[in-house]
Amino acid sequence: MRQKPTVLAREIVASSRLFRVEELQLRFANGVERTYERLVGRGTGYGAVMIVAMLDADHAVLIEEYCGGTDEYELSLPKGLIEPGEDVLAAANRELKEEAGYGAHQLEHLTELSLSPGYMSQKIQVVLATDLYEERLEGDEPEPMRVDKVNLRELSSLIEHPQFSEGRALAALYLVRDLLTQRGLYLP
Repeated sequence: MRQKPTVLAREIVASSRLFRVEELQLRFANGVERTYERLVGRGTGYGAVMIVAMLDADHAVLIEEYCGGTDEYELSLPKGLIEPGEDVLAAANRELKEEAGYGAHQLEHLTELSLSPGYMSQKIQVVLATDLYEERLEGDEPEPMRVDKVNLRELSSLIEHPQFSEGRALAALYLVRDLLTQRGLYLP
């Protein structure tokens, strides 16, 4: 295993309501020194969840929401922050109810994904939700989200959809399709 660089100094160089930019002065094992910058959490977060909610053996729930980063309405999977005192599965079920109007009788934590590990410390927990039922909770969204669906047999066409660009969501969908196939619950 490679030796991690030595942190010579770290400093918050910018801060907003949501983000902090941390500058790291690093020395690598070969003596080379570099300055890295990364987005870090505000220190009060408990993490985040992304939910692949299966309507049936073939179809997963998508939601459409305004995304400030792209300044567009985008399709993605339901997701949100874990609140204090919540575990991953409870947070997933709550977010699913708030964003898509469904709850799940069966929830399974699958993995943890990062968005851009070279620049961000944040990670998201991927949860599979099955045996859905209709239930809506009021959330913190500024407007109602449109609920859509995607057929796991057509993920390659989803990549071409002009409103879909989130790599984490695509990875989660492929992961679930492969997992359900391995379990014999989905036939491609």
